[in-house]
Formats: sequence, structure tokens, C-alpha cells
Amino acid sequence: MRTTGSVTEVRELIAEARRAGSRVGVVPTMGALHRGHTSLIEAAVAGCDLVVVTLFVNGPQFNDPDDFLRYPRRLQDDLDTCRGKGVDVVFAPDEQTIYPPGGQTTVDVGHLGTLFEGQHRPGHFQGVATVVVKMLNITTPDTAFFGQKDFQQQLVIRQLCQDLHLPIDIVTCPTIRDDDGLALSSRNVLLAPEQRVIATSLSRVLRHAREQWQNGFNDLPALRQQLREQLESTPGLELDYATIVDANTLEETTADSDPLVALVAASVGNIRLIDNLLLNATSETA
Repeated sequence: MRTTGSVTEVRELIAEARRAGSRVGVVPTMGALHRGHTSLIEAAVAGCDLVVVTLFVNGPQFNDPDDFLRYPRRLQDDLDTCRGKGVDVVFAPDEQTIYPPGGQTTVDVGHLGTLFEGQHRPGHFQGVATVVVKMLNITTPDTAFFGQKDFQQQLVIRQLCQDLHLPIDIVTCPTIRDDDGLALSSRNVLLAPEQRVIATSLSRVLRHAREQWQNGFNDLPALRQQLREQLESTPGLELDYATIVDANTLEETTADSDPLVALVAASVGNIRLIDNLLLNATSETA
């Protein structure tokens, strides 16, 4: 495994692989790798000849400076994980490499970036889109792998690749959960044991909404209200949003469209968590 923070070097390694006819896959991450990330890496290793993992904690996507400072940073553990999973190249640049002094260009993702996470975290998706375009431009992959857990993010990235004519296949891999149902997140390690119990209410309420829908309760406004009320009544949980939307547009609809996704975001203490579940699917992988 090669580890580099140099744009020139990572491009040379990828160019060499391309000359050999290799298919290149990239897994963009902010590090603090967990089983959710390793599932993306495993998918990339299975489908590509050369796998690149990027490790970079991207400041501009954090609207809360304290959240940025708290974000776990475990470079050596991440490198060990990548090595054990068969990653070929790790690109771990410093801030000045990704954001050279004097840089002025950012990526505005339009309407999708103003909804839900974009509304509650101003500037978030501009930060996400800008760094993702940079990473995709540096690594020039055939395929990039993202997780369903960040549902809006993968949708935004699909849209920007379409709009900017980036010839990259976006693969969305299923959410990975702990035994208690909590969607894996790098922020989970910050939860105290009693906070974690509260946090599991997100997945529990989402599963209930999906069961209701699949059992024929198709009154979407009522189901949305039920979703919100269940979370608003959970002690210790501060709800940002809970809704059901068209999975392709993120717009609320009264129609029985396919697919539908339930989205939730809430804070437990000072730890903000998001989760989602496709209502039309029978499992995380469907």
C-alpha cells in the first residue's frame, strides 16, 4: 500500500494503473474509519483493480467549529485498516494541498443543497461538493463509493456528477448498523452509554414507519406526523427534522411514489446524528 499526501504522486500512481488497463475505484472519507467505511472499501476492492482511499477532515463542510475540532482523527489506525482491507493507495493530504492559499472557487449544488441538512447546516453542501469535486478530479476514478447513511450527500454527489459531466459511476452502499440498530458514524464514539440508548430511538422509529407503510398504512401526511411526534417525545433527543420524501428529489409528496425514504436528524447532547430508511425496501440492501 502506498500512502501519499501529494497530488502529483497519486496522479502518477493512477496513471500507471490506467496504462495497465486497471479499473480505478475511490472511497472518499474523513477518516476515523469504522465498519461502514470498510464496507465501502470492500465493495471497491471487489469491483475495481486499483482502490484509492482518501483521508481528509474537510473543514468547510462543518458549520460548527467545535464539531470540526471534536471530529476523531486516527490516522495510524486508519492506515492499518486500509492496509488490512487491501487498499492500494491512501491519499492523505494536508489542508494547504486541498485548499491552496488564494483559492476562490467553490461548488454550489443548487436546490438540493438547501434542503434538510443544507437548511440546518448552512454552507455544508457547498463544502462537501467542493472537496468531493477536488478529490474526484485528483483521483479520476471510474467508480466512487459512498454510503446510504448520508442519503442526501450521495444524492447531491450524483447530481453534481451529472451536472458537471464527470464520467464517474457513483455506487451507494447500504447503511451498516450496530446490533442495537444505531447507524455507524464516526461521531458515535463520542456518545456516552446513556446517550447511545437515546440515539437508538432514531432507527427504532424509522423501522416502525417502514413497517406501517409496508403493512398498508399509506397516509403519508399522517405517517410523517407520527414519525415526528415519536421522536419529539423522546427524552434527551432534540429533533431537527423527521419526514418522508421522494428518494430521488427529496420533496415531500402525497403520492405513492417509488422509492420513498424516511429522513431524520437529531442531537443527543452535543452530538448530532442523522439516519434514513427506504420505505419501499425490505432490508438495508434492497
